[in-house]
Amino acid sequence: MAFITANWNPLGEAFYRKIELYEMGWSLRDGLKECLVAAAPYGGPIGENSHCCKIFRIYNVMFLSLSLPLSISLMRQLGWTVCDDLLCIQEDGTVLIYDLFGAFKRHFSMGNEVVQNQVLEAKVFHSPYGTGVAIVTGASRFTLATNIDDLKLRRLPEVPGLQGAPSCWVVLTQDRQTKVLLANGVDLYILDNTSCTPVTPPGLSPQACSIVNMAVSFSYKYLALFTDSGHLWMGSANLKDKLSEVDTKVRTPPKQMVWCRRPKSQQPSVVIMWDRLLLVAGECTDTIQYTLDEESVCVAELDGVRIIGGSRHELLQEVPSACQDIFKIASMAPGALLLEAHKEYEAASFGKCFLSNYPPEPFVSMCRDLKVLNSVREYTVGIPLTHTQYKQMTVQVLIDRLVYRKLYPLAIEICRYLKTPEYQGVSRVLKHWACCKVQQKEEPDESIAHAVSVKLGEAAGISYSEIAARAYECGRTELAIKLLEFEPRSGEQVPLLLKMKRSQLALSKAIESGDTDLVYTVVTYLKNEMNRGDFFMTLRNQPVALSLYRQFCKHQEQDTLKDLFNQDDDHQELGNFYVKASYKEKKLEARLSLLQSAVDEYNKAKNEFAAKATEEEMKLLRFQRRLDEEKGEALLGLSLQETLHALLTSNFHKQAEQLYRDFRVPDKRYWWLKLTALAEKDDWEEMEKFAKSKKSPIGYLPFVEVCVKQHNKYEAKKYVSKVTPEQKVKAHLAIGDLEGAAEAAIERRSEGEISTVLSRCSPTTDRALLERLNRARSTAAKK
Repeated sequence: MAFITANWNPLGEAFYRKIELYEMGWSLRDGLKECLVAAAPYGGPIGENSHCCKIFRIYNVMFLSLSLPLSISLMRQLGWTVCDDLLCIQEDGTVLIYDLFGAFKRHFSMGNEVVQNQVLEAKVFHSPYGTGVAIVTGASRFTLATNIDDLKLRRLPEVPGLQGAPSCWVVLTQDRQTKVLLANGVDLYILDNTSCTPVTPPGLSPQACSIVNMAVSFSYKYLALFTDSGHLWMGSANLKDKLSEVDTKVRTPPKQMVWCRRPKSQQPSVVIMWDRLLLVAGECTDTIQYTLDEESVCVAELDGVRIIGGSRHELLQEVPSACQDIFKIASMAPGALLLEAHKEYEAASFGKCFLSNYPPEPFVSMCRDLKVLNSVREYTVGIPLTHTQYKQMTVQVLIDRLVYRKLYPLAIEICRYLKTPEYQGVSRVLKHWACCKVQQKEEPDESIAHAVSVKLGEAAGISYSEIAARAYECGRTELAIKLLEFEPRSGEQVPLLLKMKRSQLALSKAIESGDTDLVYTVVTYLKNEMNRGDFFMTLRNQPVALSLYRQFCKHQEQDTLKDLFNQDDDHQELGNFYVKASYKEKKLEARLSLLQSAVDEYNKAKNEFAAKATEEEMKLLRFQRRLDEEKGEALLGLSLQETLHALLTSNFHKQAEQLYRDFRVPDKRYWWLKLTALAEKDDWEEMEKFAKSKKSPIGYLPFVEVCVKQHNKYEAKKYVSKVTPEQKVKAHLAIGDLEGAAEAAIERRSEGEISTVLSRCSPTTDRALLERLNRARSTAAKK
């Protein structure tokens, strides 16, 4: 226990310890003296730029190089994104972005004003909106980009009296807004989008003539100010509350100042670093001092400070309360007693055997967490996470970091050990592995496709189309096609095949899927990408697609439909097309021309019936035109029957007779048409002449019925005597003559007709007739 607490140093009510994480595996000629260094939080990688040779390298926490040296000049600042991409901010405001292995990804500019006035200082910061960049130019103006993935540059207002760069400044995130806090001498200003506001920290030592350094906490809740008088002021970032003020006794401006506060700690503490001195200050007047024997850099973490030197990588933090309970002198906490018992036993779970109703889940969960943390802290991995950082980061983010470092086996083992759902764990890791695998240009396509299919197998939630898309982006089209063969969903295959200009294969896949909408999508794409001839030829080889496209053209593109019929020499359909098109034409000549085209096509198709019918229609149109010119009757567009009816109701009987003869209208149809037309006009005289002209092919019962329909029983009676014996009963009943109907039925001795007349008789008014009919029915039944 004495060994464990040997490096504990008290500060107020808390203890602080500085522990070595790793021995460094690099060698620099002058250490970190002439280097620009930036490290990512949560045990992240380190970027180093040597000013003397203008070369930067990327290392893990042990300074094992992850990338080849890259030459970049005029560097002002390095920083890391939340995704572990390195930002290199140059003097002209250009920001270069590299991945963890030094591969260039993209760049952007901080604006023309920055190019003209150059960058004096720059800072990379993290906020709820992502990774941001803030710079101050030679014109003493600040420019801000809150999220580099959605670049929107903001130029902040001028600061009164500021010449050159401020003495110190930080970026704050307050009230969902990003601001800049800067010091010009002893004056403090907050810059937001629209204003520059002077502020005064409460209780700042009156001995201060200038604020020379400042630091904001990891959560942006607390602020520390260091003055030229050697006083350290600590308070809230909104400058409303003061936590403490400490006289450090050192007036030299520090090289770095960072917060060292655990998330749930009540102890405010700040780490201040000079060339050879590291000082921890808190609420009390005392401080903790560490001597530095080499150039070092401080990196703020969620629950401590990483100290990176040329030979060592250390962690300075407040000792967690659980550790204090176990290891501090004379502690009687359960953990301390368990540790004493552990001297006699090797099982760490010994103590829980003596507890009743102890839930095992927290113990099991903590053991799992410790095993994961130990595995990622191994020197071969080099991610020195604390338990607090691990819980804040979450397992998913840790897996992402391992995947980003291409540590796929470890990521898979952790997913399986923690029983992470497959689509969130193993499948996701395998997908990243496959996307990386397809970029290995030294391996042949067949080998990579086989390796991917074997490794991924039936893993849940993996989209081969995404992997194929990555292969295509790398210029490996054939590999992408091979990978798409493993994709079971046609809806995922087709879009990428179209993007790769493999339209024939895309069409085949769409047809195989049976998805009509997907086929239409491919056909529409082909139509826009191909010339007309190639497009039709492609469809001709795919009957299903051709049929669907024809259905589309029937409703949307009639002219295209005609081209399709021409392409296939389909004369029957072309004839139908011209006939349908003729109905839409208002001009007679255009309509006749279309019908003639239809006749020609029907003749080519050897469809004599359709050709003859179309010729008859043309003949009718010409006849209608002549009548229009002679009589002024608008007949064009009417059918043969409608034309006859119009002529008859207009008293054009001679023209109707001519039409009847020329077009060989059946006699029965013509008599019906003329009869109904004369009845509608109440032209009874002409009807009588018509009835006497020759024998009616439809009989004379229709004459009776149309007269009755027009409420003229008088005229109807004229034709009753002319009807055939079989129609006598119906004729008499039509005019309401029960006596005549009874006489006719009795005379014909028809039991059915007698029954029909009986059904029309009334028992009260037609009693005698009823008796007569009943007797006649009985006689007819006996026979």
